[in-house]
Amino acid sequence: MPQIAQLAETWSSQVFWLLVFFGITFFVIGRGMVPKVMETVAQRDSQIAADLGAAKAARDAADEQEEAWRVRENENRAAAQAIVAKAKDEAAAKSEKKLKAAQTRLDKKLAEAEDRIAEARTAALTEVEAVAAEAAQDIVSRLAGVKVTKPVATKAVKEAITHG
Repeated sequence: MPQIAQLAETWSSQVFWLLVFFGITFFVIGRGMVPKVMETVAQRDSQIAADLGAAKAARDAADEQEEAWRVRENENRAAAQAIVAKAKDEAAAKSEKKLKAAQTRLDKKLAEAEDRIAEARTAALTEVEAVAAEAAQDIVSRLAGVKVTKPVATKAVKEAITHG
């Protein structure tokens, strides 16, 4: 078979070129490019790790600041509520003081009005008694023809008023 004989002749040449091609490929890619690619990958990994570490540190710092802010806000809120409560208490005390003063003035006016009413009632009652006594004297003298004195008529009117 001639093909087998020809294969044996070209076999050594093909193996040679195969070894040359793989040798060049090994040295160019394996020794030249792969270390650079691996170095780039390692740099990216270290950069990613550094970025993740920085992000975690930033998040932790933000959490601490937020917690400090919350504590401050709670303290401020409590202080504001204390101020509001104090203001309410002061306002209530002022209102109570004003109400007491107003109530005192009203009580004084009421007592004065009651005194005036009592005086007016007494004066009116005295006047009614006097008019009733005069009327009684006049009625008795006209009906009975008897002269009644003023003190007797006044006494009779007072008895009639008190006993009904």
